[in-house]
Amino acid sequence: MAKGHRSQIKRERNSNKDTRPSAKLSFARIPVQKACFVLDAIRGKDVETALAILAYNPRYASTVIDKLLKSAIANAENNNGMDRSKLFIEECYASNGPIMKRIQPRAQGRAYRIEKRMSHITIVLNER
Repeated sequence: MAKGHRSQIKRERNSNKDTRPSAKLSFARIPVQKACFVLDAIRGKDVETALAILAYNPRYASTVIDKLLKSAIANAENNNGMDRSKLFIEECYASNGPIMKRIQPRAQGRAYRIEKRMSHITIVLNER
């Protein structure tokens, strides 16, 4: 059992907050697998290199992740006062979101289910 009052436990948990600059996009209309192809290409790179990779990547997910990365960079500069030239992508991942279920009519009165998947994409930056 946890010791202390509920408010004390919450206070301790909130004091250990992550101060790294980040940006999160919820309910992106991209399947996790397709988002991860792009995220794997930029993981661990500095932000200028990552922006260049995203600019020339032909996948749709790269345009969405490019916008998210620019948001994370702006958060780092404005909220944390970090230098843009020293930033690199420490973590980037996509997790499953809800699934929109649709129906495709088929022959002889049957119906096939179409699942339109969503994802939650997170990018965390840090300074070198």
